[in-house]
Amino acid sequence: MANIIAIVGRPNVGKSTLFNRLVESREAIMDDQSGVTRDRHYGHGEWSGYYFTVIDTGGYVSGSEDVFEEAIRQQVKIAINEADVILFMVDLSSGLTGLDEDFARVLRKSKKPVKVIVNKADEPGKMNYAGEFYRLGFDEVLPISAANGSGTGELLDSVIASFKEPGEKDPFAHLPKIAIMGRPNVGKSSLLNVLLGENRSIVTDIAGTTRDSVNSFYKGFGHELLLMDTAGLRKKSKVSDDIEFYSVLRSVKALEDSDVCIVMIDATRGFEAQDMSIISLAERNKKGILILVNKWDLVGDKSVNLAAKMEKEIREKMAPIDYVPIMFVSVLEKQRIIKALEKAVNIYEKRKKRISTAQLNQALLPEIERSPPPVTKGKNINIKFIMQLPTHTPVFAFFCNLPQYVKAPYERFLENKLREHFDLEGVPVKIVFRNK
Repeated sequence: MANIIAIVGRPNVGKSTLFNRLVESREAIMDDQSGVTRDRHYGHGEWSGYYFTVIDTGGYVSGSEDVFEEAIRQQVKIAINEADVILFMVDLSSGLTGLDEDFARVLRKSKKPVKVIVNKADEPGKMNYAGEFYRLGFDEVLPISAANGSGTGELLDSVIASFKEPGEKDPFAHLPKIAIMGRPNVGKSSLLNVLLGENRSIVTDIAGTTRDSVNSFYKGFGHELLLMDTAGLRKKSKVSDDIEFYSVLRSVKALEDSDVCIVMIDATRGFEAQDMSIISLAERNKKGILILVNKWDLVGDKSVNLAAKMEKEIREKMAPIDYVPIMFVSVLEKQRIIKALEKAVNIYEKRKKRISTAQLNQALLPEIERSPPPVTKGKNINIKFIMQLPTHTPVFAFFCNLPQYVKAPYERFLENKLREHFDLEGVPVKIVFRNK
């Protein structure tokens, strides 16, 4: 990635508000509560023909022993190292604080271009008080209001002057997008970190550690793709506050934006109703689906039939969805993790593949002739022709004389034959009947 901007500062100075304004979307969760943002959050923006990546970070607090604040400090330092330009946000309404001065010393060590962004300068008269922030020791102090946008044009003019090239509109647009979904504490962030080989997402035993969706570029083993870590999804009745509510919305949005959904299940808890809800949501959105049963290392009895028994139980509860592959993994022990990623990529490739009309008719018309649709109201249903429609997900049209009379069981028969002949494991397909 080129042209990277990192927004940093102490908690509650408006970093996520500015992030959303620069990327022109409400991608980051905003709340008056301190510590809402934890992981590094990436987005893309454009100004005067220059494209850039923006990193939103958690609030930096030095000297704290809190488990989250220590992890946030590490995430902020990684963002600083990645950045070409650093936006150091401070709050005009609270003035220069000791935390700001402490953090300024950290930023001076980076040797990166730093611009002090004085937020909450909502009125022209307030901007006169921004001068005190020159005491932080940086050359540029820019008063803005992230909430209403005043001053952000001047800010962006200053930022793009530091860029050496125009950059790319969206460097990830062409990549397969794989969302990692599941209930809280099933190992989603741990899986992301293992695949990336770095602590991209903060991991603790506390449910709800991940709040925003975390998108990460992955390159390895011949693959380039975008991995999307998400907040754990719980039943609506157990969503306790606004922050968790918006976390759920971001997770659902990540699923909708993805190509393949990896659904993680806790082997020690088994398949639960909420797991089925996530799978059903992925199926309704026509996403490729892969189930990973994580924490397999914690299951005591490793008898030969245990995995087969658990898989059978899961498939019984998933019925009639029976095309989804199930893999047993341990993120902690790094067992079968790369195989799981390869399976997800394989599902992506199957989801976008095109099957020629000749292949479809050659394979399926003999099957239909051997097992024709049942006679309905004394009339024979004759399927004459099959083709795949030019859609983003697999949709197959069966042309016949009486499409309105084809019943669901026969449609299911045709779907099974499609899967049998063309290997569509993990891929939802849609069948439509049209008049010939």
